Amino acid sequence: MAKEWTLLLLCGILGSGFSEKPSWFKNISTSLFKSPGDILIGGLFPINELTSELSKRVKPDDLECNSISTYGLSLALAMKFSLDEINSKENLLPGITLGFESYDTCMQPAVVMRPVLQLLTKESTEELDIACNYTDYKPRVIAIIGPNNSELVPVIGKLIGFFLMPLISYGATSDMFSDKETFPSFMRTVPSDRWQVAAMVQLLKEFGWNWVSVVGSDDEYGQKGQQQFSSMANQESICVAYQGLIPVYSDPEQAVKEILNRIVDAKVGVVVVFSLPKPARDFFIEVIKRNMTGVWMASTAWALNDVVATLPGINSIGTVLAFVDITRPLPLFTPYIHELFTKMEEMQIPQQPDTKISPLDNICPRCSDLSQANVSMVQIKLVQRSAFSVYTAIYCVAHALHDLLGCNTTHCTLNPRTDNVYPWQLLQSLQKVSVDLEGVNFKFDKEGNPNFGYDVMQWNFSDTSDTTVHLDIIGYFYQNLTINKNKIKWHTKNGKEPMSTCSSDCGIGQVRRVKGFHSCCFDCIDCKEGTFLNTSDDIQCKSCPAGQWSTLRSTSCVYPIYTYLDWSNYESIGLILGGILVLASHVWVGALFFKHRGTPLVKTAGGPLSGLMLLSLVGTCISLVLFLGQPGDVVCRLQEPLNAFFPTVALSVILTISLQIVCITEFPEKSSDHLENIRGRGSLFVILGCCGVQAGLCGWYVQESPSLTQYVASLEVTYVKTFLRCPVEPMLNFGLMLGFNVLLALVSFMATFMALKPPGQYNLARDITISTLSYCVLWVMFIPIYTSLNDKDKSIAQVGVSLLSNIGLVVAYFFPKWQLLVKHPELNTVDHFRTFLEGVPPTPPEES
Repeated sequence: MAKEWTLLLLCGILGSGFSEKPSWFKNISTSLFKSPGDILIGGLFPINELTSELSKRVKPDDLECNSISTYGLSLALAMKFSLDEINSKENLLPGITLGFESYDTCMQPAVVMRPVLQLLTKESTEELDIACNYTDYKPRVIAIIGPNNSELVPVIGKLIGFFLMPLISYGATSDMFSDKETFPSFMRTVPSDRWQVAAMVQLLKEFGWNWVSVVGSDDEYGQKGQQQFSSMANQESICVAYQGLIPVYSDPEQAVKEILNRIVDAKVGVVVVFSLPKPARDFFIEVIKRNMTGVWMASTAWALNDVVATLPGINSIGTVLAFVDITRPLPLFTPYIHELFTKMEEMQIPQQPDTKISPLDNICPRCSDLSQANVSMVQIKLVQRSAFSVYTAIYCVAHALHDLLGCNTTHCTLNPRTDNVYPWQLLQSLQKVSVDLEGVNFKFDKEGNPNFGYDVMQWNFSDTSDTTVHLDIIGYFYQNLTINKNKIKWHTKNGKEPMSTCSSDCGIGQVRRVKGFHSCCFDCIDCKEGTFLNTSDDIQCKSCPAGQWSTLRSTSCVYPIYTYLDWSNYESIGLILGGILVLASHVWVGALFFKHRGTPLVKTAGGPLSGLMLLSLVGTCISLVLFLGQPGDVVCRLQEPLNAFFPTVALSVILTISLQIVCITEFPEKSSDHLENIRGRGSLFVILGCCGVQAGLCGWYVQESPSLTQYVASLEVTYVKTFLRCPVEPMLNFGLMLGFNVLLALVSFMATFMALKPPGQYNLARDITISTLSYCVLWVMFIPIYTSLNDKDKSIAQVGVSLLSNIGLVVAYFFPKWQLLVKHPELNTVDHFRTFLEGVPPTPPEES
């Protein structure tokens, strides 16, 4: 496409000098902005640029537009060319000449009102009539071509719409002008920004970019474009990370810096720039300074404008994808301008500026100096493309007039010299017109928009130091986007297609939680324990069914796995070694006591009852193995009762001996008579009574507690893997069993801790006091510790305290006797144990 354009332009230029010119070139007038005719068409073009400061404006005329815009001037000349060409065609409007009046807008609302009011004045006058009915009102022109941007249309569109005069813009793209209730006479030969926004969104979707920023110029064009883009992007699940506006009428430097800071913070890879050329230039000056790179999506307003494309360092900004209006070259335009400027150069007469001439009549004082050297201004890409939009607008008016005046190839039914032709009549014809221009069929839809879209182009830069921008067509858009990705050269570090997404894809077992209103922006939320993500398309995690559970970020639920104090666990091995050590002490003491059976010491320790006590302590150690290994219903039924019952036997033996000490020390006169009964049948009754009570408590516990099977079935599964211990329920019964043993130890302690030490004899009360005190302290401390532990540690703690209390009884009660038997056997005599053997109360030591 670009090569075809170049060839056509070269042909036009060469043709102007070497081939025969069209015959109508001889009649070209050197009047650039006005030409008489039977029907006049008005033109609004940005021929000059503002050179004064709006902020210093005090009077309505405090505006200066003294800098020529070659772009606006070129488009004004495109209008002159189009009308001269139409007037040369005798079959389009036979016998009728179209004239024109072009005026400067300076791209300022305050300037554009003056020419519009001039164009609305009554035909052949300088007056704007005030009337009750404007149906028969004939203004100076029948239609107005322009303006070039969206900023000016709201200012003049409603006023012109009041007269139903066609206002055909060649550059105002804001979609708000499609509202025929507000702008009933507005039409355009460029696509609406609605289509441009749709094209941009489709391009973003094509590459999977859903995390973008959009920057616009702070005017009608940029604001509306930005709003439309954000709305349509939202509908297509594309997240707009940041929106910023570049000031148009004030210094933009600080605003641009803030915009770029926010873009960097948002970490986007694609930025849509919906801006007029000058704000876009200010924006990219700062982009170049910061050495920022990315993908920049250019709107039609600046995509071809040299004020941006010629910036030094522009080739460093990355990839620019641009949307430009689909147009066709005008082969005769450049030769026409060459011929026009040649004539002007030949006719140039030095003139002094006339300050008395109204600016409306002298919109370009310096244009009289145009010459062949200035032909290049119409050869730039932007002018060539925009000229076709002006050309199309004027031809649409001509063809609508052809229909309105009832013309054929030789004559027209209505003659504008004698018959009244009104703008509102032309508007109706324009709405139906269909024109074939340069191989393109053109017509307006019901909203006044054209029936074609955009070329999608890429800015490419030379590999050399040359910063010239080359435009390559990579696709086109009309209703749907067509892109040739193979033609795109990505200006990235690795030369590959960049990514710009709001959020990375979620991992296994993560569900998307949308941020704000865009589905493309989301946090990846882990499925919590007890929930799972069935499929990646699910919008929320599902709860596990009853009896199953899941871990964090699961895709399924499982039945729980139960662990226990396995024999090979370090904890189990430690408890086993501790139990073996305690059992060894039992065996050692038992063997020693058996060897010295019948001696005074063994008799004092309880005789056969001491053997029963040792056996019960051994039973306690052995019963602790029920806490190890895989639990079962039978094991759980026996575990706690046996752990409570065996110590009861040992403590009841100690209680009988404590009662004997109480009898001897508290009732000395009767102790000798009743001591035998207490040691015989009395001790047996006490032991049996205590064991009976504990057996009852154990039986109650077994009856009330659930089986392991029932316990597991009743558990609320909130785990995948957990420690399984036998159910210790109800806690009251469990506490009563342990509390009864503590009570026995406490009674024994109370019975002996104040007992007098027999002078010169063995202090049996001391052994009982220390042993029962240690037992009470251990189990009282066990209660708060036990309640704060987890199930596994509870089992370990119970076994550990049982072993400690067991060894405490052995060490405190039996080891002093073992020491006497081994190290002081000479003290194992009746005299040394007389008080407890014969019931003789101890005599307090005499005071010296």
